[in-house]
Amino acid sequence: MGTEQKRIVKNSIGRCIFVMLSLFTQFGWFVLMVLELSQYSTAISVASSLIASVVVLHIYGRHMNAAFKIPWMILIMGFPVFGLSLYFLLGHSRANRSVRKYFEKIEETSKGLLKQDVKLLEALEKQDFSVANQMRYIMNYGKYPVYQNTDVEFYDDALKGLEAQKAAMRQAKHFIFMEYHAIEDSDSFGGIREILKEKAAEGVEIRIFYDDIGSVGFINKEFIKRMEQDGIQCRVFNPMLPVINVFMNNRDHRKITVIDGEIGFTGGYNLADEYFNITNPYGHWKDTGIKLQGDAVRSLTVMFLEMWNSIKYTDKNYDAYLKDCVYKAAEKGFVQPYADTPLDNEYVGENVYMNLIKHAKHRIYFTTPYLIISDEMNRELCMAAKRGVDVRIITPGIPDKKIVYRVTRSYYAPLAAAGVRIYEYTPGFIHAKQCVCDGEISVVGTINLDYRSLYFHFENGVLMYKNAAVLAVEKDFEETFLQCKEVTEKYKSKSSAVLRIGQCILRLLAPLM
Repeated sequence: MGTEQKRIVKNSIGRCIFVMLSLFTQFGWFVLMVLELSQYSTAISVASSLIASVVVLHIYGRHMNAAFKIPWMILIMGFPVFGLSLYFLLGHSRANRSVRKYFEKIEETSKGLLKQDVKLLEALEKQDFSVANQMRYIMNYGKYPVYQNTDVEFYDDALKGLEAQKAAMRQAKHFIFMEYHAIEDSDSFGGIREILKEKAAEGVEIRIFYDDIGSVGFINKEFIKRMEQDGIQCRVFNPMLPVINVFMNNRDHRKITVIDGEIGFTGGYNLADEYFNITNPYGHWKDTGIKLQGDAVRSLTVMFLEMWNSIKYTDKNYDAYLKDCVYKAAEKGFVQPYADTPLDNEYVGENVYMNLIKHAKHRIYFTTPYLIISDEMNRELCMAAKRGVDVRIITPGIPDKKIVYRVTRSYYAPLAAAGVRIYEYTPGFIHAKQCVCDGEISVVGTINLDYRSLYFHFENGVLMYKNAAVLAVEKDFEETFLQCKEVTEKYKSKSSAVLRIGQCILRLLAPLM
């Protein structure tokens, strides 16, 4: 097991540097032109101040999170010409209208493919109407139904999930779909690649889909050529381009593998060495995942196909990949895979978490690599703790991003003061994104408790109720607490004024991180 720092693919980083320099050059030229223009005309300055006031009122009246409103309002009122120009370029709700319309077109192709079994929902209502309401929300606003006839297996370690994934892939007969935020062309992916190459030679259809920025330090430009030589189709989401583009801020953070439409995997881990402790740049890496087998895999299949076609619209009909499942599950629990998109102004990922917090009667636990939350979620967590719920959050003990880590810690004090218990994972970095409520309902997926996951990224999760996997998730929490240091009392005490000012500035910038 290595202890070296994170390895970097040189030509990918070179491309990244070129893109960043191009963006900074464009941005610098843009700022220079704005400043020069404002110096030459008092009328422009006065007019911009009046327009700034109108725009600030417009922003204040928009139905959006206050954390996003305040930075824009401060910037525009403090620097009217510069702030307005930047807002109309990047911050306006219509900035990515064309992208939204295209994604809406893609979603139309899957309309009617995911239907809710009404009798199943009625059976759930008889067990717990509150849980049924939670799942009804996901169905109504995320379009993803709740299923039974699905067995779920939880992996408390990413390597266990990877080995199970490889074993299932060896049995593939028709297709293998893989969608990941980050893929590293190294040891962890090497074993997968050999399996994919063998299955492609057998006639199995293989598709790989990855996020460009997520994989930029891991994959060079030859990766796709090598995959295609092996008979593997490959596409890149939202390629990093040397032009200012608001949509570049929206990344594909999902982690999905689908095999023959009958077996699916998801969770927190990407396909890179550090996730499986092959390398250890941040101490021991803690990650988790789940395997679905049965009816619920249908939703994961549709999620993948929608994103695949968002790059190039080639699948006019999904029926070939959505055959009726003949699997008979041993479990009777309820399973609901769901996805979240930043393009529809419906924050499904955050709302699912907040609904669970509201639902909690005895205890609710979270793990997250980053804790950068809205005032609304902060309030829900605090209110749950104040009404007697045992609320606990596990964050990393060793950070992967030091500035973001400081922002994370800046959120501890108000939570701790309300009775929320904060733990830091002392062996290293905890990347798992999961929660469990009252030992009955749980979420495992890709959604962090941070602004990027909750508002900017394409994400996915699985909500489970009355499954054996829920108890396994709770057991994993209990075992992980023993490896953590509780820091609740430390953050209850009052910090220095200088530290509080610094934290306020960081939290003001938090929505941009």
